[in-house]
Amino acid sequence: MPINAKPIPPMQRSRIDRPIWTGVRAIDLMTTLGRGQRMGIFAGPGVGKSTLLGTIAQRSSADINVIALIGERGREVREFIEQSLGDQGLARSVVVVATGDEPPLMRIRAARLACTIAEHFRDDGKDVLLMMDSVTRFAHAQRQVGLSVGEPPATKGYTPSVFAELPVLLERAGGIDECGGSVSGLYTVLVEGDDMTEPVADAARGILDGHIVLSRKLAQSARYPAIDILDSLSRVANEIVDDHHRLARDHLRRLEAAYANIEELVQIGAYAKGADPEADVAVMYHDRIEELIRQESDDATSPEQARDWMLRLAMESSEKLRVLRSAGPMQASRGAE
Repeated sequence: MPINAKPIPPMQRSRIDRPIWTGVRAIDLMTTLGRGQRMGIFAGPGVGKSTLLGTIAQRSSADINVIALIGERGREVREFIEQSLGDQGLARSVVVVATGDEPPLMRIRAARLACTIAEHFRDDGKDVLLMMDSVTRFAHAQRQVGLSVGEPPATKGYTPSVFAELPVLLERAGGIDECGGSVSGLYTVLVEGDDMTEPVADAARGILDGHIVLSRKLAQSARYPAIDILDSLSRVANEIVDDHHRLARDHLRRLEAAYANIEELVQIGAYAKGADPEADVAVMYHDRIEELIRQESDDATSPEQARDWMLRLAMESSEKLRVLRSAGPMQASRGAE
């Protein structure tokens, strides 16, 4: 198979109509990944993306993982394979590596080779999870090649070929109706200085079918995974989950958004209960929602267990909100105690 294969023609691409489970509750419940979807993981350095990828490789419902480590430090490769991935993840994974000291053409070819390997298993009818860390370093390699052949630098030094090659690479993921297989893509994007409008991040966000944002603030508070569920989005989530899941997810997201608006007041003890029932319920249930989303690397939960947990929490908090709204302000204040 050629490593420079073309993306799937649009009319041959299968629709994304069912989920592929990652084993990470924050993703499976709040930003559900679809079979054949391409999702970006946007993160600054040191916020746990390698650990997250290793966890997904161990627990995903995919038949096989293809992992591309592009431009990584040499020290981190063995650490990722032996520690983050482990024997369990490695047993069902193909790993392609081109470290940062390799020539830029080698890094580019490694990214394309990983796509080709994933396509090979897809054509055999398997559901493949392609994880690439990182698209940003692929873009850096393409920039080096572009500058060496005389391309003019454009936005922040990136050459035009970078933005021409990104969609070609990312569009290779997806499913094909004819063979019944699929390639679901998780692509990490390094956010320089936590700037989400950085050129590669901005371009990737426009190509991908969703984005998972890892928050430095959450990572610093020792919350794993450090996924910001309010900033993260799956564009196909509503098409691949049932109505009960969708309504429960949206309800919990609204509560977390309400809590985010008053978080500083709560922390300094200046929040007054009784004025806004939704804010009151958000304060009451914030810790329990965090418990649902927080998940250590050794905390395995089946998709069914995670969904039932979310539904119970949503039903309980929704009933509490209904009671507070039907009560007067004084009674609501007492009920929020």
